[in-house]
Amino acid sequence: MKHFWKTVWASTLGFIIGSIVLSFLSCFLVMMLLAGSAAVFGSSVPVLQSNSILNIDMSKLIIAEQTLEEDALTGLQMGASGASYEPVRTVGILDAARALEAASVDPNIKCAYIRPDAASDVAHLEEFRAALEKFRSGGKPVIAYMESPTNGGFYLGSVADRIYMSDSHGGMNMLVGLSGKLVFVKDLLDLLGINMQLVRHGKYKSAGEMYIRNNPSKENLEQNEVMVNSIWSEMVKPIAERADMTPERFNSLLDKLALTDAAAFLEYGLVDELVSLGQMKEKLCAMAAVSDYDDIHSISLADYVTLNNLSVDYKIKDCVAIIYADGEIIDGNAEEQVAGKTFAAIADQLRKDDNVKAVVLRVNSPGGSVVAATQIKEAIDALRAEKPVVASYGSYAASGGYWISACSDYIFSDATTLTGSIGVFGLIPEYGQALKKWARINITSVPSNAHSDMYSGLRPLSASELAYTQKDIEAIYTQFTSLVAEGRKMDVEKVDELGQGRVWTGVDALERGLVDRIGTLQDAVEYAASLSGTSIYRTEAFPKPLTTLELLLSQLQPVEEDLVKTLAEGVGSHFYGKTAAGAAKAFFSASKAGEPAVYARMPYVVTLE
Repeated sequence: MKHFWKTVWASTLGFIIGSIVLSFLSCFLVMMLLAGSAAVFGSSVPVLQSNSILNIDMSKLIIAEQTLEEDALTGLQMGASGASYEPVRTVGILDAARALEAASVDPNIKCAYIRPDAASDVAHLEEFRAALEKFRSGGKPVIAYMESPTNGGFYLGSVADRIYMSDSHGGMNMLVGLSGKLVFVKDLLDLLGINMQLVRHGKYKSAGEMYIRNNPSKENLEQNEVMVNSIWSEMVKPIAERADMTPERFNSLLDKLALTDAAAFLEYGLVDELVSLGQMKEKLCAMAAVSDYDDIHSISLADYVTLNNLSVDYKIKDCVAIIYADGEIIDGNAEEQVAGKTFAAIADQLRKDDNVKAVVLRVNSPGGSVVAATQIKEAIDALRAEKPVVASYGSYAASGGYWISACSDYIFSDATTLTGSIGVFGLIPEYGQALKKWARINITSVPSNAHSDMYSGLRPLSASELAYTQKDIEAIYTQFTSLVAEGRKMDVEKVDELGQGRVWTGVDALERGLVDRIGTLQDAVEYAASLSGTSIYRTEAFPKPLTTLELLLSQLQPVEEDLVKTLAEGVGSHFYGKTAAGAAKAFFSASKAGEPAVYARMPYVVTLE
């Protein structure tokens, strides 16, 4: 016994000492990182010189919802390795649009020079392209240079007055049209012994299909085909128009694989001239009236955003607040994602703030928890009863994202936004066999009533239990369609016809009355201000973007990939030749749904490649 207590006390003491040491080291590391970040990035204000070129290199720039501070940790890691490092800057779309507007009348800015090849997110590109079009319409030229054209890059670059392309054969043409990927993991879950029970309303509500099918349903395939074609149609229009051809003609070139090299792009009028990078630099020198490229005064868009933000007059009291609902809608309180209690509290705070005259609800979310969406929607309703609330849609405003915003006073959407998905589903995992098969764990349930363990995950639901769960799903779907009918001033029957879980692009949603206008976040801010009757105002973002310190701390926390890797190493050898990491990731995703939950969520996230 003495030996036992000796071991216990030794272990406890070791744990306490280890915790203290770990805390000290963490604090020391953070201080060192913060001190080092100043050395890596500096704290000086960017300098704008006369006769400057606005440099927009999409390989060093991410256009996102909000502007973020630079990633000090990566910079320090690269610096420690001795490698040269130029940070990739993240700029919010509203900041980018306002900076371009300021640059269009800034006598120090001569033109904009775009390197668009690495551009990706289609909805943000749509708004960014519109901002560049405004800059160009102000009389200043936009010049684009491409080496490896991509779908997104060529769409963005097509805004330019002159498009130059590398005459080298080193670049690869990735401008081949859009494609989507639908992933199904039922075979893997069967192998693991996990049974995912899907209960849903909406024949197009396909978010859970990946767990219960090996291929898409007819309805799921149909909506994906319509969605991809709608997005691509919006991207093709400006490309074809600039090349003085019809969209049909441009698509035929892709279908025939006619754009084999840079010469073909020139032949069909898609670019204006083929030049090497050296020749491109010479052209920029001529525009800047200098003889050496190193003498060109250039400022990056990210630096110009910094300068433009410094010029904002924060003494202005009247405010148009922007709530950035960016990410998955989740329950509880959280700094990341769209947490129900957190965002409800933000809406309540803005309702009570007399300086806030109007609110823009910027939605960039595929949806999520019904409980959280309801909390946010109720708080937005209370806010809207006292102040104008205008919605603006980014890449996604679907399912739960549409739930929280459908009752706004006015809705702006990008043409390529994915929205709608008015439907509900529930996932009830049954993993008792998986525990027995992989962990050699046997569990016996001891219920007090006939159905006490129906959501335990240890057994499949009976027919009566499935019917009980379906009834709950139907009630939530009725609630969803009713609130949309109220917000959009439609009959419930019409909403149901447009609903059923179907995803629409913004341009299709406009045609069906689910949104009011195709427009940017900047358009939404200006409209919200007009509804409030204020013409002189500032904007303020909620929640605030993470600071450098918060970003550093978040990167010191364990991440999902670490857990996936551990799981893959533990059970990967049992996957009989299948990719261990992929199998483990699917297992991890399914196992996270340890309790039944009801979701209003879009079935996928689309990336532009």
